[in-house]
Amino acid sequence: MTRRQRTRLIRGVQYAAFVAVGLLIVLKADWGRLSHDYFNATIAKALFPDILSTALQNTAIYTAMGFAFGLGLGLLLALMRLSEVAPYRWVANIYIEFFRGIPLLLWLFFLGYGVPTATGAQLPGQPYSPIVLGLGMPAAAYMAETIRAGIQAVPKGQAEAARSLGMSHGRAMISIVIPQAFRIIVPPLTNEVILLTKDSSLVAILGVTAGTKELTKFGRDSLNQLVNPTPLVIAGLCYLIITVPLSLVVLRLEAHNDRAR
Repeated sequence: MTRRQRTRLIRGVQYAAFVAVGLLIVLKADWGRLSHDYFNATIAKALFPDILSTALQNTAIYTAMGFAFGLGLGLLLALMRLSEVAPYRWVANIYIEFFRGIPLLLWLFFLGYGVPTATGAQLPGQPYSPIVLGLGMPAAAYMAETIRAGIQAVPKGQAEAARSLGMSHGRAMISIVIPQAFRIIVPPLTNEVILLTKDSSLVAILGVTAGTKELTKFGRDSLNQLVNPTPLVIAGLCYLIITVPLSLVVLRLEAHNDRAR
């Protein structure tokens, strides 16, 4: 057999194995039991419209607030890491390494329970300030590295040309370098939004009310009340409503950048 024939044969075997496994699952699965346990239409209808008007909305709000805070702080940290002032670099490095090294869940426990225990007082701006700080501060560490890489990816000639036109270093960064850097880093920043969307499921440990539940908390409470996992399946689908369009945006942006290059 030629190399092309062997390749076709191997590919055909792989397709046949895939089809065989698919047919085995279709024929052996108890679809009635699965439908009742995981896709119960009656239970699913009972979740609406609360899961959209409350849980999905809160998840989107927490993600947006955490991302906005993290992006602003991340930009500041990236500029500090690139600064010629050594103390700025030290502070930025310590911050980034700290938040990249500790679990998000531990940080949320610290905000939700460690700070009130030590100070005897809650953080101001309840219930949103702990959520913003809990999600935004760790995200800022990752975004800072992404932004720094984007700034360093901009050709140095761009900044030099701006300086030759009489711009100060700060003005050149704001007007010339940072806008070009953000064009480069939009796809990874979009991925950060997806990660924050999923991380928002952890804010339930901070304590939420009926009006501030996010998707995971809503699904878990509904599971306990209805004794059926269908609410968790619906909550997962609601997460996909947010993350799948963002993933498609990332693919489109990457394709656009490839064409531009």
